[in-house]
Amino acid sequence: MPSSPSPFANASRGATLRRLAAEGTFAIPGAPIALAAKLIEREGFEAIYLSGAAFSAGILGVPDIGILTLDQLVSQTRLLASAVEIPVVVDADTGFGGPDEVADCVRRLEEAGAAGIQLEDQRRDKRCGHLPGKQVVGTDEMAAKVTAACAARRDPATVIIGRSDARGVTDLDECIARLHAYREAGADWLFPEALATRDEFARVGREFSGTPLVANMTEFGTSPLLTLDDLATLGFTAVLYPVTLLRLAMKAIEAGLGLIADEGTQAGLLDLMQSREELYDLLDYDPKHPERHLPATSG
Repeated sequence: MPSSPSPFANASRGATLRRLAAEGTFAIPGAPIALAAKLIEREGFEAIYLSGAAFSAGILGVPDIGILTLDQLVSQTRLLASAVEIPVVVDADTGFGGPDEVADCVRRLEEAGAAGIQLEDQRRDKRCGHLPGKQVVGTDEMAAKVTAACAARRDPATVIIGRSDARGVTDLDECIARLHAYREAGADWLFPEALATRDEFARVGREFSGTPLVANMTEFGTSPLLTLDDLATLGFTAVLYPVTLLRLAMKAIEAGLGLIADEGTQAGLLDLMQSREELYDLLDYDPKHPERHLPATSG
């Protein structure tokens, strides 16, 4: 098991997130597992995202409908934050309850190593932000959660992200009005979920010029898949690719299983695999000196 990060391991990482936002637009790929987080960091990306959808499906094998527990999310946050040095942004869904529960959620995720914590205004029985049939809580109720989240963080650099799902429930005007309220409540970054057109991204960018904005470039959803450069032009700062790596991996797994079933061997897949040497290199593991990765013993 990786070592747990210091309770203050996220202090510099929260500051790093804020620096990245001040410098320009950057991509945040979702990491379904710690090994993927290491590769994201190795490939030069500057932050990773713990997606509630990817965690629910990829780790728990359940849909993204609010089934995962705070204990499970804290555990996964700690695993990812321990595997990398770049900031981890955590999707905390609805915050697991009212303001008191949100405060506890923020404190525990921050201690586990989260540099940014995202909260959304859906009801607790939530669903994927790009599906119909969502319901949102009242604006004041969500604003109270944002205020509680900001007050609970121990490190003032920890980024609190206020997300509104109102675009898919009512309309863009309602979404924008809610985001204004969440900014007033203290949210550092704003996240309009499931915008439907490039023009809608442009309008939000104009409305919140100077405030870091999050764009969700999830595949097969409501939003058009805009480029990083285009989103920068439209005024967005952090661009999420929450389930991309999980979808790629699952399609490759499906193809591999099919070939094994048909041919009775995986020999034809070797060129598509990460080799043993590549895996060990990513893990910084030398099998000749395994003691480097053994847990320290006392005495």
